Amino acid sequence: MNLNPPVAIESVDGLLSLLADCGGAWDTPDRTGDPVDILDHGLQVAAVLAARHPDDEELQVAGLVHDIGHRLRPGDEAGHGEHAAAAVATLLGQRVARLVALHIPAKRYLAATDPDLALSPESARTLGCQGGAMTPGEAAAFEADPDFAAAVALRRADDAGKVVGSCVPGLDRWRPVVSAVAASTAGNRT
Repeated sequence: MNLNPPVAIESVDGLLSLLADCGGAWDTPDRTGDPVDILDHGLQVAAVLAARHPDDEELQVAGLVHDIGHRLRPGDEAGHGEHAAAAVATLLGQRVARLVALHIPAKRYLAATDPDLALSPESARTLGCQGGAMTPGEAAAFEADPDFAAAVALRRADDAGKVVGSCVPGLDRWRPVVSAVAASTAGNRT
C-alpha cells in the first residue's frame, strides 16, 4: 500500500488495519520523537478521553486516530493533523475529522495561554513548524470555535498519552466504538 498520496479510509476494517500498521511506526522517521509508537500513543489518548469524557465517543475516536497522518505522510509535522482528518472524514464524519485537524491549533492555543503547559520535547520542537504559540487574536478566535472545548480536551489527552509501558486496552476494545461512530456517520449521510 502506498501511503504517500492522500488516502480516504472507507471502512472500519481499513482504519483498524492502518492503526495496527502504526505499531512500530513513529512520529519521526528516525525515531527521535515521542517515546511511544503511533498506535500506542493513539490507544493511550483514546483511553484518557474515555475516562475523562465517557459520553463523547466521537472525541474518543478522534483521540485514537489523531496522529495517523504521521504514517500517511511521514515527516510532515505541520500537516499531519490535516492529512489524518482528510483520511477519516468520510468514514468517521466531520466532527471527528475536525477534532483531529484541531489538535495542532489546540497545542498552539495552550502554548499561548497555559503557563503551566508541559509539552514533550518532541511537541515543543514541532511547535515552531506548526506556527508557534497563537497570538492573542488567534487565541480569541479559537475560543469562539464551537469545538474549542473538545479540541483542548483532545490536546491535553495527547500530551498525557506518551507514557512508555502504559497498560491500556488494545484495538479490539475500540472496534465497536469506531463501528458505532462510522454507522452514525453513514446514517447521517442517508
